[in-house]
Amino acid sequence: MKLDLLMSSMFSKSAAVLFVCLCSLGNSQAALFEDDEARKAILDLRQRVEVMRGEADQARRASATEVTGLGKSLLDLQRQIELLKAEIATLRGSNEQIARELSEIQRQQKDQSQAIQARFAKIEPVMIQLDGVEFLADQNQTRDFEAALAVFRKGDFPTAQNLFSGFLARYPASGYAVPALFWLGNAQYATRDYREAMANFRALIVKDPEHVRAPEAVLSVANCQLELKDSKGARKTLADLLKAYPKSEAAVAAKERLATLK
Repeated sequence: MKLDLLMSSMFSKSAAVLFVCLCSLGNSQAALFEDDEARKAILDLRQRVEVMRGEADQARRASATEVTGLGKSLLDLQRQIELLKAEIATLRGSNEQIARELSEIQRQQKDQSQAIQARFAKIEPVMIQLDGVEFLADQNQTRDFEAALAVFRKGDFPTAQNLFSGFLARYPASGYAVPALFWLGNAQYATRDYREAMANFRALIVKDPEHVRAPEAVLSVANCQLELKDSKGARKTLADLLKAYPKSEAAVAAKERLATLK
């Protein structure tokens, strides 16, 4: 019985030791299992980190490439902007040049238009009223006639004579012809060229006997005849004046002159 108890006690102790060993073995296996899982997790984590690191490096390289490309694009854009600015400046300069040229062309056209208008104004006849008579004359005729008359009124009779003679040579059919003959005759009378003066007074009478200057021209013919000592001819001329223009102021002077000739 004591042996059984001893055996039982020994068995119990062995079982306990075995149990402890089994537990220890289980714990060791569990620890080994856990270490494998940890290593595996670490390896997986390392792989993920490496993958992430590779992706990050790839992303950085891509970003660097993109930044480099963007920088190049920005530089290209800047160069294009500078080129556009240069082109705009060139175009602005061209536009300013064109504007100046256009302004010059317009000024020249205006000057030419004014010159043409002035030329046509000289050529185009206008209505003139002189000595109660209306007629058409261009500016050249008016200018030359008035210039000759201004010289006559200054008392420069030789020059006035030349100017009126030249006027009649240039404009024989002008409406100024009769007044020009009248003043030419007076200029010649003033220079004692009585025969030429008488010829021009008579030309006036023949050209327009109804002209307002005609009675004065007849009286002037008589004065020329008197200067040439042709009293008989002067009396006849004065008588003709009284007959042709009895109501004129020249007729009054003719009567007085005839009274002195008798």
